[in-house]
Amino acid sequence: MSKRFVVHSSKINLESVVKDAIDNFDSYTKILGDAERNVIKIVDLESKNYTIKSFKIPNIVNQVAYRFFRKSKAERSYMYANKLLDLGIKTPFPIAYEIRMTPLLFKKSFYVSELVDCDLTYRELTTDFSISDHESILRAFTRFTYELHKNGVNFLDHSPGNTLIKRTTEGYEFYLVDLNRMEFGEMDFETRIKNFARLTIHESMIRVMSNEYAKCTGEEESEVFRLMWQYTQEFQNRYHSKRKLKRKIFFWKKKYRDEQ
Repeated sequence: MSKRFVVHSSKINLESVVKDAIDNFDSYTKILGDAERNVIKIVDLESKNYTIKSFKIPNIVNQVAYRFFRKSKAERSYMYANKLLDLGIKTPFPIAYEIRMTPLLFKKSFYVSELVDCDLTYRELTTDFSISDHESILRAFTRFTYELHKNGVNFLDHSPGNTLIKRTTEGYEFYLVDLNRMEFGEMDFETRIKNFARLTIHESMIRVMSNEYAKCTGEEESEVFRLMWQYTQEFQNRYHSKRKLKRKIFFWKKKYRDEQ
């Protein structure tokens, strides 16, 4: 199996220790998050913490696609992190990526970045309304999203767990993570509003974000809210329909196995 390893030019001094860390990924025990599909581990390299994200081996169709036609999730994460930083948008600093493949198939990939110690993620805003500066963070996050849009960044995974939030003396800093799905280019009004659809199920939060986004754009607040709430509900309907279908498929597969 061949490997391709790329390290950031400013971090070339870490090349050997990062390679070793990836090779010994399974020996690390400190896991970040739930690790449902991909696994993220925290490693200490030369007295500093980094994260290594191991992407699961894709299905056979995508093994061919990633081998010959598409960039891997790890490579895209690395590329997009560098592009965001060039635009002045914060994300954990990209250190390196590695991809592993056979002559015909793509296998594993890894993405390494600096660990950002955050105070919370957007997800906490959706579950804990007692946070003292809840509305201030939500409004600042909305302004941050407006800056993304103004810079032509369509973060397709703009969802609750993918923005890290740090409180500072000046206000708040926002860091994007899970970067492998992004598009860059001018965004029309409806595409911008649709970008909020995955963030929350709470109408009260949509009202705050639509109010703040209307201030940023000069658009009519009622229209911003109408579209933001509409796209949120449409996303939730699709999400729950998929979950329901998956449960049915799981039930019938289990039933079939039990009858064999």
